[in-house]
Amino acid sequence: MWKLELDGFYYKIYDERKNIAGYFAPEYGNIFPEEKAEQVIEQMHKKHDKIKSGYLMLPMAKFGIMEEGREMNFDYLLKQLDEIKSRILSWAGFVSNNGIRRHKITVSHTDHDMLSITFEIVFSSPVELEKNKLLNELTSILDSLQSAGLL
Repeated sequence: MWKLELDGFYYKIYDERKNIAGYFAPEYGNIFPEEKAEQVIEQMHKKHDKIKSGYLMLPMAKFGIMEEGREMNFDYLLKQLDEIKSRILSWAGFVSNNGIRRHKITVSHTDHDMLSITFEIVFSSPVELEKNKLLNELTSILDSLQSAGLL
């Protein structure tokens, strides 16, 4: 149901309707010399080197209020803020219940009316930099997020 596509040094995650559901950024480790990072990472992908972790970047909450020129009334604004609060609480519960140690919340770089969440995924054993093997490791968390209504 999920699909990964390598795009530079990260993977786009697509849902069953072929919409972008998020991104996965492998943790490549310390690369020396830094000026050759691109070539080293390309070789890591070609050789299917193994990684221990990475970062999921996902949409967290869309406000529906921060569009320039958008007119609204108090009823609409309060309804949107209640929905956002509920969604944020759902995400907080998911992060807490799944032992996610590190996360950060930012304004989405593609939509300033949306918050994005990034959190670390640590694999139980190193995984090859190959989209099907990575997808096998990521599917359970993606399915859990979808079941919780967060994706």
